[in-house]
Amino acid sequence: MTGRVRLLVLAVGGIGLAVLFALAAFRLPGFGGTVHPYGRRTLPNALAHHTPNVISSINFDQRALDTLGEELILMASALATVLVLRTVRAEQEDSAGEHAYGAAQVFDALRITGYLLLPITLMTGVYIVAHGYLSPGGGFQGGVVLGSAIHLVYLAGDYPALARIRPIPMFETGEALAAGAFVVLALWFAGQVKAMNAVVGLEVGCAFVLALAKFFEQALLVRKDS
Repeated sequence: MTGRVRLLVLAVGGIGLAVLFALAAFRLPGFGGTVHPYGRRTLPNALAHHTPNVISSINFDQRALDTLGEELILMASALATVLVLRTVRAEQEDSAGEHAYGAAQVFDALRITGYLLLPITLMTGVYIVAHGYLSPGGGFQGGVVLGSAIHLVYLAGDYPALARIRPIPMFETGEALAAGAFVVLALWFAGQVKAMNAVVGLEVGCAFVLALAKFFEQALLVRKDS
């Protein structure tokens, strides 16, 4: 694709976005008014389904298809990262050969801190996911915490241990199953806020683990080659 074609695509997208933004802005209700069309629809639906939190009701019930789109975007991003970096890794290994990762040289205080924070961070992530239906957010934020927590092992300087506790095939399977479960819940069982929140946490956590794993492997491979 040439530079001129890229600019043309950018211009068309920018004009379309500007038109949609203008149409949406002109139809907004007056600021500080007493008319709230969105609130009149969301609150009764949340109460009808006995959802303890209105925001969770919107994310996992009334607008479950929007959340489904967000999950699929994240899944596609993680898969693209895996595919792109897997190709680059194979190309570099062809010229550099196989190698083993060794533990990084870090201070003992940092190593101990990383291992102590690992169970605390994991419990925090589980707590956020488990209570997501009671408070705004939950599944996505908790999944990010869980997916990032196990990488404290790497920060403590033990990459081989990190590789053992996060086998890539298991997380690839977990992400696919969680995404599929969310599709089923969003299309046929909308309103299951607790279940949808849990599978969101699982899918997000697995996606972050996969993406970070490939970035780590690529960074260490380049460092080894240099």
